[in-house]
Amino acid sequence: MKKRLPLRLLSCILLLFFALSACGDAAFLPGGKPKPALTGDDGTLSVHFLDVGQADSILLQSGTQSMLVDGGNVADSSLVVAYLQEQGIEHLTYVVNTHAHEDHVGGLAGALNVCTTDQVLAPIKEYNSKAFRDFSKYVSLQNKSITIPKPGDILPLGGATVEVLAPQTKYSDENNSSIVLKVTHGQNSFLLTGDAERQSEQDMLAAGVDLTATVLKVGHHGSDSSTTYPFLREVMPKYAVISVGKDNTYGHPQEAVLSRLRDAGVTVYRTGYQGHIVATSDGKTLHFTTERNRSLPTNPTETNGSGQNGQNGIPSY
Repeated sequence: MKKRLPLRLLSCILLLFFALSACGDAAFLPGGKPKPALTGDDGTLSVHFLDVGQADSILLQSGTQSMLVDGGNVADSSLVVAYLQEQGIEHLTYVVNTHAHEDHVGGLAGALNVCTTDQVLAPIKEYNSKAFRDFSKYVSLQNKSITIPKPGDILPLGGATVEVLAPQTKYSDENNSSIVLKVTHGQNSFLLTGDAERQSEQDMLAAGVDLTATVLKVGHHGSDSSTTYPFLREVMPKYAVISVGKDNTYGHPQEAVLSRLRDAGVTVYRTGYQGHIVATSDGKTLHFTTERNRSLPTNPTETNGSGQNGQNGIPSY
């Protein structure tokens, strides 16, 4: 027994050495850059629909990774930056500009001024507007370039996966050129449509992509140009979020869209009425919280006038 003890001790030392070596390798990314501390929870995904008025800005977080999809108007830049700082975010794994209109790209320059990023995606690399040029400038200041994604591209995001569904082809207008993303986290999924309109929706349907989603970010702020019946039938969402300014001059969301959502039995949330809206997924259940007006009726086309949020506030399942 006494002779075998040193061998056991040596074995323990070797095991400890290899374990420590493996931990050391895992602590660094290729190129010797340290990995971020694992302070997040890969088991959850939070999707923040920011209240940026008549514009879009969505923050996704899972584990230590995050994605910012659009940044509202230029005037929303300080709001977006403040929200990122409140979440303790100094680095964005991905920054996505769905399309070049100011109400989607405007605030991204501010976000890129305070946050580093690994990858920037947009459907185009150049556009003749100050808002897009400023966005491109801050991408360049980080020694990054804009990546134009293709349908079928997959982006890992903590415990979630993000698939690019559109644009399926090149379009002459910016709205249909919107990058459409499907975010899947366990049994829950989110379809983020930018301002994609009828033509883009038809092309996604024709391509046979899997559009089913638990939550639909309603296209083009609830304009009748989007969320057509054939598209909605394929998505079959339980919930819809409309990023829209309260009492906006466009009449968004339009009654026709609200009626379609009502007919499909979809629970509607609206940033203009309810402020920031956060959906949290654990892979099985989904829970919504709102900044204000938890039980405010959000779909006036409901015949009983109760909206879609029910009597007991925000639903979860």
